[in-house]
Amino acid sequence: QVQLVESGGGLVQAGESLRLSCTISGNIFGRSTMAWYRQDPGKKRDMLALITIGGTPNYADSVKDRFTISRDNIKNTAYLQMNNLKPEDTAVYYCAAVGWPAWGQGTQVTVSS
Repeated sequence: QVQLVESGGGLVQAGESLRLSCTISGNIFGRSTMAWYRQDPGKKRDMLALITIGGTPNYADSVKDRFTISRDNIKNTAYLQMNNLKPEDTAVYYCAAVGWPAWGQGTQVTVSS
């Protein structure tokens, strides 16, 4: 059984930073590409970034200059460093192991102007 737990969200002001964490159980982390998504209420869930098993990242254009995805294969944890946050980054953030139909509860990020 795959379980994901996201953490690190919160309320920040525009221009500040947050670091999200995602831990995954089920012994799949080391063989999975990991991804971060976000979702606004009433909208679809958008992929922001992914990182391969070997550590190669890819980013959506909307975040590639501000967000950094990383992973620790020993801690089974993926991270999303978010810098220069903007009010439009406000959303619930989720992580996922690509190819596995499982989601965590998400972590709320709210950016005030």
